Amino acid sequence: MTMLFALIVQLLHRVRKFLLTAGVLLAGFQVVLILQANSIQASNSFAKMGDLVPSFARDILGPSFAMFLTFKGIVCLGYFHPVVMGALVSVAVTLATIPVMEIETGFIDLVLARPVTRHWIVTRSILVAVISTVYLLAMMALGTWIGLSNFAAKDAGWPSVALVGLLATNLGLLMLCWAAIAIAIGCACRRRGSAGAIAGLLALTAYLTDYIGRAWKPAESVAWLSPFRYYTPFELVMGSALPAKSLYVLGGIAVAAFALAYLLYSRRDISH
Repeated sequence: MTMLFALIVQLLHRVRKFLLTAGVLLAGFQVVLILQANSIQASNSFAKMGDLVPSFARDILGPSFAMFLTFKGIVCLGYFHPVVMGALVSVAVTLATIPVMEIETGFIDLVLARPVTRHWIVTRSILVAVISTVYLLAMMALGTWIGLSNFAAKDAGWPSVALVGLLATNLGLLMLCWAAIAIAIGCACRRRGSAGAIAGLLALTAYLTDYIGRAWKPAESVAWLSPFRYYTPFELVMGSALPAKSLYVLGGIAVAAFALAYLLYSRRDISH
């Protein structure tokens, strides 16, 4: 366990600047959104914004459209904005493909020269993915708290702590799901570039499948295959509980992909 802890610390040290920068940017984005929501609230422009939204976007948002055009909806937007989701999935893929990069560069030879079993490499990567996910979401929540406490009017209709927690939990599960998929893909590839490209294209395909499925009825027959289908921020903003189905599906995908990563890494050739 001491060696496993050392591996975790060593990897976190290697990616510390990347994670710190990403966390600060995400927290800053939450503050900017709150400033924007405050400005819209002060000018009573939420109704005007609704007239500017095209009909297909209203169809995608569904009943949550009216709730979205509120102070609370704008504040919560940071937890399901496409840019934020894309950035977090990219971070997950970047961290998850480190094991294949270590094989590619020969760094793994130095690691395994010590009394380290192979499965600890995968375990380390999983734990670093979990720690990084918690850290980034905590930074987002911190940015939300700083923005609300310092810039938002008390009567503006703040999102509850429970709502922010549910959004962060659901988003965290989505991140872990893609981290697990990327680790499994990386354990099957010889090059990090290939692993990252495959995982990235798969994530993009899944996102577009879910997006099209929400706006075009015929595509719903395949949209259920996308992990993004089980990220339900609009329902949460409307006041619904986090669906158990989302927990089971995203958690199940993550567990299955992590298990596959263990299997693939234990059998692969680590020579470079």
